[in-house]
Amino acid sequence: MTRPKPTPATTASKSSRKAKPAVDAAPAQAPQARADKQPFDIDVALERISQAVQPFPKAGLFELAEDGFNSTFQQLVACIISIRTYDEVMLPTARRLFAAAHTPEAVSRLTPAQIDELINACTFHEPKAQTIHDIARRTVEAYNGDLPCDAETLMALKGVGPKCANLVLSIACGQPFIAVDVHVHRITNRWKPFNTKTPEQTMVKLEQWLPKTYWVDINRLLVPFGKHICTGKLPKCSTCPILEMCEQIGVNEHR
Repeated sequence: MTRPKPTPATTASKSSRKAKPAVDAAPAQAPQARADKQPFDIDVALERISQAVQPFPKAGLFELAEDGFNSTFQQLVACIISIRTYDEVMLPTARRLFAAAHTPEAVSRLTPAQIDELINACTFHEPKAQTIHDIARRTVEAYNGDLPCDAETLMALKGVGPKCANLVLSIACGQPFIAVDVHVHRITNRWKPFNTKTPEQTMVKLEQWLPKTYWVDINRLLVPFGKHICTGKLPKCSTCPILEMCEQIGVNEHR
């Protein structure tokens, strides 16, 4: 039997099922500023936040510095203890270690096991103990017991990342550096459409946007602000002192 020839309609139908040329996807757009918000005034914002956090405990390393543990070495050791550890645990742990040994020379004379016994309340205490011991020995042997206020030197030490290096340089050395932890990263991305995914990316954005006079204060203020007001879950937007200028990016539920 002879099959009928395809009609023009049938041919067109088959042709229409052919794959269409790929169309380039439009680039993702950063969130636009909300029309119901006032322009963000960093001077006003940080002044209000400074008042709002007065009743709360200070950020851990700043509190230690006020208690006299303000050397480059002490601040670095405390920051290592603080990694993945709450300030409520870090503070008594650091004080316990410094009560036993508070200089690089004294810490270097301890064994890693002895340091571990002193700091075992913090997370990852065993590798942190070895890191602290190594830094103490390096400080004594290479720098005559005086760890220098130098970013390259600090970052070259095993276990020291940008957050700890910048905190130490800003608190112990009085140098303008931005330390971005989870609180600074989360809160500033709620304020404005920085659209950053990591603290390191946020640090770069803040260095471009934030006046240098606030580079140290941003961590000092936003750590207690993030713990007690602009929390990770259900932030207290109803009592936030800068609600009218905060974009509330990513905030779907709040108190």
